[in-house]
Amino acid sequence: MSEDLKVTATPEGLLFTVHVQPRASRSEICGAKEGELRLRLTSPPVEDAANKQCVELIAKSLGVAKSKVSIKSGAKSRHKVVKVEGVDTDALLSLLKIK
Repeated sequence: MSEDLKVTATPEGLLFTVHVQPRASRSEICGAKEGELRLRLTSPPVEDAANKQCVELIAKSLGVAKSKVSIKSGAKSRHKVVKVEGVDTDALLSLLKIK
């Protein structure tokens, strides 16, 4: 499943696409599908709440500070490009093996 996730390594960090499902019953990482990391979030998509929870969930799962995770594009979309600093590709892909 992890081989489906498309990760781009840049000097600034790793870039990958996330598909967010807001207003879920619980927050969780669902794995990769069609090149995107799938997330379920309990927050609604209003007032940036889902974006904040997206950043928090990824940061907590990877064991990095929230300041190291940012949404590069797609802040108002379910499909977001996320940048993570200070993590290698193997650490990101091992996150998917947990689920």
